[in-house]
Amino acid sequence: MSFVRTMARLALGSAMVFAGTAHLTFAREEFQAQVPDWFPLDEDLTVLGSGIVEISLGAALVAAPRARRPLVGGLLAAFFVAIFPGNIAQYVEHKDAFGLDTDTKRLVRLFFQPVLVAWALWTGEVLRRRD
Repeated sequence: MSFVRTMARLALGSAMVFAGTAHLTFAREEFQAQVPDWFPLDEDLTVLGSGIVEISLGAALVAAPRARRPLVGGLLAAFFVAIFPGNIAQYVEHKDAFGLDTDTKRLVRLFFQPVLVAWALWTGEVLRRRD
């Protein structure tokens, strides 16, 4: 099981670094479309800030020593919870981005967010069997 958890941790951490890099570069405008209309900060600032957080958390998940993984996993899970209102807003406001161009696609995506939270908690060893 530890091999599977390690591979899942490396995959999630790498995906976060990639997503954060995308926030700062080639997908910046797509991510701006996902910032809710009601969010009080500038869309570009929000995207840049979340990109930096994603790169930081992803790199930390990959590189953190085992003793720090629960902290990093918990922070990443909290981040996924914090950005969930943006996903809901994209659905409610009917905003197209990243191929999510129908309400059905946007709705299905909402159900993936709890998977990301669980993935972060599991790979960060917050969720583990107690001996």
